[in-house]
Amino acid sequence: MARVMVVDDSPTDTEHIKTILMRGGYDVISADSGRRAINLARSEAPDCVVMDIVMPGMNGFQATRALRRDPATTHIPIVVVSSKNQATDRLWAMRQGARQYIVKPVEEPELLNTVRQLLAA
Repeated sequence: MARVMVVDDSPTDTEHIKTILMRGGYDVISADSGRRAINLARSEAPDCVVMDIVMPGMNGFQATRALRRDPATTHIPIVVVSSKNQATDRLWAMRQGARQYIVKPVEEPELLNTVRQLLAA
């Protein structure tokens, strides 16, 4: 069973995304900040990360960049899930190392299809 890490500072959004992923058959862990996500990714080695952008302290762009630069986590695909809907946000997320970008509110089929494609690649 593939393990997916959800990174979001909103408990409501975290639970919503976790529920979708668990219904899709994934083992799910979560972190409520970018810094915690980096530490958890190193210790738990998830197969995929679902990353929010707007978080206090280290934001999702910074956390994505840090995960990409770390040899221990560089291979983990990251899908950004954010309320930020501008083309520049998408472009910046991809430049930081994200492989996909989904705009909130998250739709179950879109999230599950995106994660499946990233894990199959």
